[in-house]
Amino acid sequence: MDPFLVLLHSLSSSLSGNDLTDLKFLCRERVSKRKLERVQSGLDLFSVLLEQNDLERGHTGLLRELLASLGRHDLLQRLDDFEAGATTAATPGEADLRVAFDIVCDNVGRDWKRLARELKVSEAKIDGIEERYPRSLSDRVRETLRVWKNAEKENASVAGLVKALRACRLNLVADLVEEALMAQGSVSKSDDTSSTLRDPTVSFSETP
Repeated sequence: MDPFLVLLHSLSSSLSGNDLTDLKFLCRERVSKRKLERVQSGLDLFSVLLEQNDLERGHTGLLRELLASLGRHDLLQRLDDFEAGATTAATPGEADLRVAFDIVCDNVGRDWKRLARELKVSEAKIDGIEERYPRSLSDRVRETLRVWKNAEKENASVAGLVKALRACRLNLVADLVEEALMAQGSVSKSDDTSSTLRDPTVSFSETP
């Protein structure tokens, strides 16, 4: 059984009736009234959020915000413990992507659509991301990266992401990713990955 689903079941079992009422209220702008009316448990709500791609193993920001709003620090600790274990168990490639995603989310900002198109995210999905996260550029970027990673599956790599950044002339962001991975020993200057990241056919100009 998926450990993340086990975690969600555990969290749901620990929610009181008042907690569920508060969660439904907090999600009223994200989940339709019709769906909320059918929610009878935490699992029901989590299932809706999973279907809408607002919640998943590597994308728990919303869940964290909801638990914090409830003041359920005990459940937040449970989530922290799960994610600490997931980070430890992550493959090197996945760990590198997480580092890269954090850097890209912090630095791409208003250029997120350009990056999304370079990563072959469809216009329909771009519109959906913009509608889902109207006030947070960082969340738009992270959702874009999640969509790309899910589409590419095992082919998703830091090399591919950095190549896309350079194709968008977001070279400063690409440099930050490379430097962070070099600092932790994931990429070295003699590495084949490094030569792949620095594609000589891509312009290094920062001018849009």
